[in-house]
Amino acid sequence: MSVKILQSIEQNRAAREEMSRAGISYWPRRAPRTLLNRLLLRRAIPVGDSRKSWDVLETVRLLEARLPKDAPIIDLGAYASEVLCSLHQAGFTRLSGIDLDPGIVRMPFHEQIQYVVGDMMKVPFEDHSFAAVTSISAIEHGLQLRPLLAEVSRLLRAGGLFIASTDYWPAKIDTTGIRMYDLEWKIFSREEIEQLLAVAAEYGLEPIGELSFEADERPITAAGKHFTFAWMALEKRA
Repeated sequence: MSVKILQSIEQNRAAREEMSRAGISYWPRRAPRTLLNRLLLRRAIPVGDSRKSWDVLETVRLLEARLPKDAPIIDLGAYASEVLCSLHQAGFTRLSGIDLDPGIVRMPFHEQIQYVVGDMMKVPFEDHSFAAVTSISAIEHGLQLRPLLAEVSRLLRAGGLFIASTDYWPAKIDTTGIRMYDLEWKIFSREEIEQLLAVAAEYGLEPIGELSFEADERPITAAGKHFTFAWMALEKRA
């Protein structure tokens, strides 16, 4: 399925339990504080979030099903995100991540994962460098739709996957004036997800399966808003 919606808190809890059994859960651990970090008074990076269990698991499982473990994968908006940690623990060996936060270079497994400080819409890698691009709970923060999708399309080789999750509710929820990480915050509506998919198609990114947009429960709360998550998987056509 190309678009899925988190339906309940229980679904999130079950996903975390499955991640723990499979040995791919990093949360609630924290990046260890090295002696240098302690001397510089650097805090450990709070990697992972129990609320973001379902979408991380969906991402890992799809990549395991579709790609070899040495496939090159990059995560956009990777600071404090668990997905690269989980992919590393699942055995993937060619992982990269990019984020504007300079602390990204201190993320867990930074000796095995290539972390880069930079703009996820201007990624310093060659065209067609990756078999998959992920972006977990990132595109709702200051999204510029066309530049992002153009960059994802540039980075992906033919047959590559773009996997993203985002805040969602079928009807529009107004977030005007609310900022997170010093960026505008958006809860995508069904109409806006459909618009995203239409623009993605212009860049050769098309759904890999069926689309499901329905939601009955609002298991996620932030900044006084109640909503859920949408997860999507698109393929770069030749």
